[in-house]
Amino acid sequence: MTDLRIVERTVENHANKITARGVQVHYGDKHALKDVDVDILDKTVTAFIGPSGCGKSTFLRCLNRMNDTVATARVKGDIRIDGVDIYDRRVDPVQLRAKVGMVFQKPNPFPKSIYDNVAYGPKIHGLTRNKAEMDAVVETSLRKAALWNEVKDRLQDSGTSLSGGQQQRLCIARAVATSPEVLLMDEPCSALDPIATAQVEELIDDLRSQFSVVIVTHSMQQAARVSQRTAFFHLGHLVEYGETGNIFTNPRDPRTESYITGRIG
Repeated sequence: MTDLRIVERTVENHANKITARGVQVHYGDKHALKDVDVDILDKTVTAFIGPSGCGKSTFLRCLNRMNDTVATARVKGDIRIDGVDIYDRRVDPVQLRAKVGMVFQKPNPFPKSIYDNVAYGPKIHGLTRNKAEMDAVVETSLRKAALWNEVKDRLQDSGTSLSGGQQQRLCIARAVATSPEVLLMDEPCSALDPIATAQVEELIDDLRSQFSVVIVTHSMQQAARVSQRTAFFHLGHLVEYGETGNIFTNPRDPRTESYITGRIG
């Protein structure tokens, strides 16, 4: 297995966390993603925007090999994290997903205690040696997810007993508990009310100091609020990618402008 950490010594001087070249995805006969080239920066929030079915979630799922779980999916091209080809046969997808955490559209805590939800990843990956270390990981992860103060006295309660916004922050705590380097979020606020959405958006802004965060969002306002870089997808193509301010105020491609002004999408 190729260890994703083998190139950590170069990361400090390497602004690109993820590089993708010529990425194509087919689901059976459907050509879902077409020749995507992109460099995703470290310690940055990158937003993927575009109409439904444009390929943004498909590409997100390429970044931790979630498409491996779809029988009809075929992924071609080159995707590297810190220079390591994540589709190399020596890369273990399970280990990859410990390094590339994912938070889904709908909060999906396990039917376990709050504590066990967060401890699950470190436990299966053997990241702690004793209960004291696990306790520390759980507390640290819940603090990173801005949830510790709300649940510290009820860690044995079921994760499903929390409110929707708290459940999503619990899922974020679960994702960061394995000390990932990249955090993927697939429309993490679409099932949340405005107050919970604001809390998660504030959390995303905090997390970028520690991770490369990639978020798929249907909300252009959210992309403008939380991201520093934005990629616009349309009909399976990555149409335009750049600084968020430029994408929204001075897009280069007329398709981007049409989407942002509401003429397409």
